[in-house]
Amino acid sequence: MTKNAPFKYFRTSREIIRLAVTLYVRFPLSLQKVEDLLYDRGIDISHASVRFWWQRFGPMFASEIRKKRA
Repeated sequence: MTKNAPFKYFRTSREIIRLAVTLYVRFPLSLQKVEDLLYDRGIDISHASVRFWWQRFGPMFASEIRKKRA
């Protein structure tokens, strides 16, 4: 499985997805706050997208972090 495979059918780039999920998990922000922060950076997404990405890619990102720590 290639690195792009989990992101294959998404129109948004994997960097933006990773940034949104990281902001939501790393800092005590609501989904709407993440949406506002990304909008200030010129990225127009909905908070529902952030929630979906967190549910879908959160475990994958967590396992990557655990591998780097070990």
